[in-house]
Amino acid sequence: MTGLTGPERMVYKALIWTWPFYALGALYVVGPVLAWLLGGLAALALYLGPALRDDLRPTGPVPPLVWAWFIGMAVMLVALWAGHLDWGLGLKQTIKSSIGWAKGWALLALFPLAGAVLQIRREVLIRGQCVVGLWTLALAPVLLAAPYIGLPERIFTSPLKAIGGPGPEYFSVFFFTWDPASWTPRWQFYAPWSPFAALLGVIMVLFALEEKDRRWMAAGVAAGVLMILASKSRMGLVGLVACTVGPRMLPLILRGWAWQVTAALTASLAVVGTTLVTLAQDAVSAFKGARADSTRVRETLQRIARERWENEAPWFGHGTVHPGSHAVEYMPIGSHHTWFGLLFVKGLVGFFALLVPMAWHVGFALLDAARHPGGRLPLGILMTMVLLSFGENIEIEAYMLWPGLVLLGVHLREVSARSPEPETAPPALCA
Repeated sequence: MTGLTGPERMVYKALIWTWPFYALGALYVVGPVLAWLLGGLAALALYLGPALRDDLRPTGPVPPLVWAWFIGMAVMLVALWAGHLDWGLGLKQTIKSSIGWAKGWALLALFPLAGAVLQIRREVLIRGQCVVGLWTLALAPVLLAAPYIGLPERIFTSPLKAIGGPGPEYFSVFFFTWDPASWTPRWQFYAPWSPFAALLGVIMVLFALEEKDRRWMAAGVAAGVLMILASKSRMGLVGLVACTVGPRMLPLILRGWAWQVTAALTASLAVVGTTLVTLAQDAVSAFKGARADSTRVRETLQRIARERWENEAPWFGHGTVHPGSHAVEYMPIGSHHTWFGLLFVKGLVGFFALLVPMAWHVGFALLDAARHPGGRLPLGILMTMVLLSFGENIEIEAYMLWPGLVLLGVHLREVSARSPEPETAPPALCA
């Protein structure tokens, strides 16, 4: 792309070089570094304003929703410190966990700030995702053939793991992995594991559907669907349908005929309701049974996390995840679910520190998606993040969600730009 501003060049280059960064095992480093660079640049732009060159000047004040994210993530840090203090985890562990906060939770506020304040257009993010999709399609033949031609699962683990992170898989480069339950191959592409790759595929499809060039759109959609199917993730299949169709159906709620159809369908439930409930229950059972071992482990982790939170640390949690037993295949207690993980690690304080800004942002995007096409992409991204939060720990994956997080900030700026004057604007659009 040409005619990019300084911030757009940073974002576009970081995005289109996703696969080379992955080949170096550097993605976990690039995400947080980019977040703090963009966040610092946004703060500098707000402070210096007209003193900067034109393409670095701020586009406006910080929206209220971005302030909500910053307050929530600051409360998250306070909850972390309180939990460490309550459980006597020591200064060394507190510093380590605080650094982890700076590489995880903080990104949920820094990237939206950059999108809202800096001169970054959504078209740049959309095209960048489609370029990543083209990379993915080009590499797909080798990746898909790897388990059948004798190539190893893991290529290597980068020395960058010395920086520290959740685990070596964040710095490792894979062709594929073997599913221990079925002993069949699964692909994770540039993600640390397959289910996360599926949700990244959903986000790629969401971005690609907004691309105006049909060839780039086709590349992005094809790559995203490939990532979802090859990862063999149930959550990805749900996201592909719900997060793409849902936002596009919202404008119907403002149409009179849609309410009439809804009323007719609701009345018909008196006749077919029992059958539909039975079919839904069967579908849920089949969904869970598709990967029964995974479902069992996740449900056990959630039950243990909930019980220990209630009985041991309701307000500020345990400060950190705890090792799991053989019953949960040694997965850490507090992992594989953002909300139960928050309750276990940071208690009710941390739980509401995420819930409040996320619920506000989802409500804001829902309202705008019903009124304007520009709200579809941010709503789809937020729906994907919500879906992801029920199967993964969203904070340790924020380093890969950053294009979507930047887009959320861009959307807030766009809404503000198309709003009426403040004294006549509806409260929901003032952000």
